[in-house]
Amino acid sequence: MTGASLTAITMPQWGLTMTEGKVVGWLKKPDQPLTEGEELLEIETTKITNVVEAPVGGTLKRIVAEAGATLPVGALLAVIGPAGASPADVDSFVRNFRVVEPAKEAVGAQAETLTREIEAGGRRLRVLETGEGGIPVVLVHGFGADLGSWMFVQPSLARGRRTVALDLPGHGGSTKDVGSGDRKTMTVVLAGALEALGIGRAHLVGHSLGGAIAASLAIARPASVASLTLIASAGLGAEINRSFIEGFVRAERRKEVAELLGVLIHDPGAVSRRMVEDVLRYKRLDGVPEALAAIAAAWFADGRQAVDLRAEIAALDIPIQAIWGETDRVIPASHAKSLPKSAAVHVLAGTGHMPHMERAGEVSQLIDRVALRET
Repeated sequence: MTGASLTAITMPQWGLTMTEGKVVGWLKKPDQPLTEGEELLEIETTKITNVVEAPVGGTLKRIVAEAGATLPVGALLAVIGPAGASPADVDSFVRNFRVVEPAKEAVGAQAETLTREIEAGGRRLRVLETGEGGIPVVLVHGFGADLGSWMFVQPSLARGRRTVALDLPGHGGSTKDVGSGDRKTMTVVLAGALEALGIGRAHLVGHSLGGAIAASLAIARPASVASLTLIASAGLGAEINRSFIEGFVRAERRKEVAELLGVLIHDPGAVSRRMVEDVLRYKRLDGVPEALAAIAAAWFADGRQAVDLRAEIAALDIPIQAIWGETDRVIPASHAKSLPKSAAVHVLAGTGHMPHMERAGEVSQLIDRVALRET
């Protein structure tokens, strides 16, 4: 929102069910100059703490919401403007600002409308669709996650383009029947999901286990894949954090889950209490322990990766990029070096195993760059 050359920084809505956020802290001070895309402040969400970037260049004229404040989506947080903007102009702008807050009922109805179930590969899957047009972007989460892990990137990717995030079998709101949970099973399910959604060709984006599944589909059906983005992907080397995988399968207590989630990101303190509770709730669903154990046995037996896709990926003739966190403690960033020389590799500093949550803005831009080029 702008007015009199002033720009409002408001509480963002990351994910369909987000209604409020907490200001953790400001990364800039009043009267500091800013460039577009520069990090402004940190917001705590139901998942992890995320960063709000400056939408325009200028000067941080005023901070309206101090650290510690919990405010609804759309609330005014700060004002950016030209260096010469007067305090009176800023006063007037703040005084006349009106919050456009989505009602909680409307948020819930929107999420319910956009989330639906499909049959894929003989299994029931939950999917979340946003946007329309272009070659769709299909988002495939990692081991133990769900479609909500894309909450920071899906909204921006959906601007002018259809995007679909799905829950793999054994995860989220999908069936907990995973069969053997192996590569063939998961690839068939993903292929079936594209068919059920009427998607003939897609930009596939996969994280960790989801990266290996997305790559497997590209190998099996290269004509159906416009590009492949692998985020901290499995299938590119033997090493994996055995204690994390085994610990996640077994974890039943809050402290255990909190410690495991801390392994996933560069700053363990950014994991929210709500995220820990959500994982505990998921782990207690009927069939989840058995599903996770089956998938872990099929893909990560004896603490090593059982699936090696490097030679098959090298034979693909599609745009490929890898995005990795430099401090990934689950799958080493060095695995990206095994990709063909034609693949673009982006290793992000100060980032762990979850770049799409820790560095959402940068990851969205990288995916966009490939998708726009190949649309």
